[in-house]
Amino acid sequence: MDPQTRRTKKGKAAVKADEAKVDLTAVVVAVNDSEPCVLTVGHADTLPSGPFALEHRSLQSGLRGWVEQQTGHALGYIEQLYTFADRDRIGTERHQRVISISYLALTRKEQATNSAACGWQSWYEYFPWEDHRFGTPPVLLDRLRPRLIEWAGGASEPTT
Repeated sequence: MDPQTRRTKKGKAAVKADEAKVDLTAVVVAVNDSEPCVLTVGHADTLPSGPFALEHRSLQSGLRGWVEQQTGHALGYIEQLYTFADRDRIGTERHQRVISISYLALTRKEQATNSAACGWQSWYEYFPWEDHRFGTPPVLLDRLRPRLIEWAGGASEPTT
């Protein structure tokens, strides 16, 4: 076995990372006509992102730089959401571990982007169960609720 490889508790091969790569990802949100929207780049399922580089003054300045470069949109308020650094997040190089830091950015949709490669997508396209503008969303009643009831019925005892 490669000295850089070991086995996890589940028997899978785990690679020991010699270096780490830090990626910064932005969830840029605006509200327009009472509907939340998310700014995407390229395809409608890609968020603005890029690697943290040593020349960046801070994580936040690196994120701001990547978003502005990819979208032409300068960010206002940003807040760190979550950091993903699980052992199985391996980068493009075999011995590279990836740490992804995600941020929420609140902005105004009126501040138009100057890039044809990005656009605003409805938040509800990604999270239809959150759209309560016209009552309880059908996906909540038809799909999620029955599955939650089934799941709850299978629990042997309540957990806290």
